[in-house]
Amino acid sequence: MTTIALFGAGGKMGCRLAKNLKGSRFAVHHVEVGEAGRARLKSELEIDCVSADEALGSADVVILAVPDTAIGKVAVSIADRLKPGTMVVALDAAAPFAGHLPERADLTYFVTHPCHPPIFNDETDMQAKRDHFGGLFAKQHIVSALMQGPEEAYALGEEIAKVIWSPVMRSHRVTVEQMAMLEPGLSETVCASLLVVMRQAMDECVARGVPKEAARDFLLGHMNVLGAVIFEETPGVFSDACNKAIEFGIPALMRDDWKKVFEPQEIADSIRRIT
Repeated sequence: MTTIALFGAGGKMGCRLAKNLKGSRFAVHHVEVGEAGRARLKSELEIDCVSADEALGSADVVILAVPDTAIGKVAVSIADRLKPGTMVVALDAAAPFAGHLPERADLTYFVTHPCHPPIFNDETDMQAKRDHFGGLFAKQHIVSALMQGPEEAYALGEEIAKVIWSPVMRSHRVTVEQMAMLEPGLSETVCASLLVVMRQAMDECVARGVPKEAARDFLLGHMNVLGAVIFEETPGVFSDACNKAIEFGIPALMRDDWKKVFEPQEIADSIRRIT
C-alpha cells in the first residue's frame, strides 16, 4: 500500500484533500501544526494528526498542502528525512517554478492543479452547481506535471491527483513551465484582471443610474451567451453591431503589447511576487 504524508491537512485546501483521500486505497498520515486545523480534522472528518517525523517515517509520497510562500520552507525542513524515491507533490506550479524545492536528484517532484468546475457543465444537483471551487461535488478537469523523476512515476502522481481533486473529468499532462503559463499567466494575470475590470464596468453603469440588480443580471447573462460563442461551446456568430463594438472596444481597453505577460521573464517576475 502506498503511504501518503499530507502536510497542511487541516487547512482549507488540506481538509478537501483529506476528505477525498479518506476511503481511498492510500494510507494517509495527516500533519497539521495549527490547533484550529487539528480540531477541524477531528470534528469534521474524525481524523487524528501525527507528528512530521511519524508521518515521514513510512511515507512514499508527501503532499504539500501549504501556502505558496511556505512550500520552500516546509520542503527544506523535511528534505533530509525523505528516503530516496519519495514523491513530493506540490499543488501549484509557483514554488516549483521558482526553484523553491530542494535540489535532490533522488526525489520525484510532481505538480498538480485543478482547472476548477467549468462554467459550461452538465451539473443538475444543486450542491454541485454551487461547488464553484471544485473538489467536493462538482466535476472538474485537472493539469499535472512530472517535474523530475522516472517516467513511470507519472502514473502514480496522476492517480493521486485524480483522487484529491475528485470528481475528475479530463486529466491533462503539461510541463511545469506550461502550468506556470496557465497560472498565474492565463487564469490570474489575464482572466482575473479582466473580470475585475468587468465588475468595475458594471459598477460604473450603476454609478450612472442603472439599477444594480439590472446591471448584474444583464452582464452575467451576456457573459453566458457571448462566452458560449467565443469559446465554441455552441455555434453562433455575433451581429455586425457587436463585431463593430469589439473592433473598437479592444484597442480602448487593452494595450497593444498585452501578450507580453506570457513571456518567460514576465511569468517569472509574477511568480517571484507571489512566492
